Amino acid sequence: MLSKLAEPPIPHSFRADILWPALPRPDGARRLALLQQLEASQWWPPETLRTQQFRQVTALLGHAARTVPFYKDRLLAAGIEPGAPITEETWAGIPLLTREDIQDAGEALYSKALPPGHGRVQKIATSGSTGKPIVVQGTGMTQLFWDLFTLRDHIWHRRDLSAKLAVIRSLPGDAGQYPKGTSLRHWGRPVAAVYPSGPCVALSVTATIEQQAEWLLRERPDYLLTLPSNLMALARHCQDQGIAFPWLREVRTLSEVVTPRLRQICREVWGVSLSDIYSAQEVGYIALQCPEAEHYHVQAEGHLVEVLDQGGEPCGPGEVGRVVVTDLHNFASPLIRYVVGDYAELGGPCACGRGLPVLKRIAGRARNMLTLPTGGQVWPRLSEARYHEIEPLRQYQLVQTSLEKLEMRLVVTRPMTREEEDRLRGIVLERIGYPFPITFSYHDEIPRGPGGKYEDFKSEVTPK
Repeated sequence: MLSKLAEPPIPHSFRADILWPALPRPDGARRLALLQQLEASQWWPPETLRTQQFRQVTALLGHAARTVPFYKDRLLAAGIEPGAPITEETWAGIPLLTREDIQDAGEALYSKALPPGHGRVQKIATSGSTGKPIVVQGTGMTQLFWDLFTLRDHIWHRRDLSAKLAVIRSLPGDAGQYPKGTSLRHWGRPVAAVYPSGPCVALSVTATIEQQAEWLLRERPDYLLTLPSNLMALARHCQDQGIAFPWLREVRTLSEVVTPRLRQICREVWGVSLSDIYSAQEVGYIALQCPEAEHYHVQAEGHLVEVLDQGGEPCGPGEVGRVVVTDLHNFASPLIRYVVGDYAELGGPCACGRGLPVLKRIAGRARNMLTLPTGGQVWPRLSEARYHEIEPLRQYQLVQTSLEKLEMRLVVTRPMTREEEDRLRGIVLERIGYPFPITFSYHDEIPRGPGGKYEDFKSEVTPK
């Protein structure tokens, strides 16, 4: 399972006199046994993976029909008999679950009889980046699978667990404030439950970019995990100031869309690759970047993921559609055919040989679609490289404030000239392909949204 690592980590041993081969602790042994299954299942053909997913879905739907008030009538109306095997046809007949459904259902979405062994129940509140915050329940079992996919990500990308990890993201309360940040002796629960590791240091993303760079120069981490928008600002700052991190081996991102330009600037400035994770707070890790490419593999052992067009039909490779996720192991708040609010492009089979489904790219959230005055919607493919031709521009956010108007919020190093504004307006309109009026507003900073997220485009318009 771990032979692809240059130096495979040795699990914790619960005996001081038997260090190798290790005798893992009971919880570690369970995780290692599951990891061994994941090592095999990732190479299965898609048909075999789908068969096993439907076996698990059958168990989940039976439980939901019996113990979750919200699903009793919903599944019966869809022709689902508790315990009856699920087919592609019966599956497609189950209504999609929206955030509005979850909000309206409230505690009716909670199981009244959780099976034994699923562990402690906990509330999970999303950041509300869609403008529609929700609260669901998770369990020790859902956390276990989240931890497993975290370990798989480390294994896939052959990380040296004895090295130092740095994290810059939103942290609870006032934790991780500059200049000190905070630290752990290990990489966190997913790793520590199975393997020894090096230290982890963390800094709140509220620190300025200058402070982040100074902190990283002090901490000298081997790996860095942060938000894509924060990483872009940090890389640009280091590029401008000639700051190098020669000890850095890899950067990792999560929570926001990664652009090709971000991958490029990480290579240019620090000489490192970028590895991304596609996740949602309410369902955990949905897809991990392939270790041999820049697209993503759905974590099919934990989630049944669909990419559907506007008519609800499955997309084909190369098509962009809504991401619909079923968490296969959440029996506390079953999320069955849940519309997470993201759009993605479906990919074809991966050259790496894994049978796990491929998402070629994560396109963004529904709120990141531009609505035309005619009522149609398009993706605003913004060209970051050309924006940086405008010398004083340091940060921007394009906001659709009405069906006919766009506002571009700017952070600049000096006032822009009329010529620079006209040039910037021309770049935006060329990329959008529609002659919207654009107004500019100037700000000291563009604040992040809930959970520390930042979006370069967002719409305040409700589509027709």
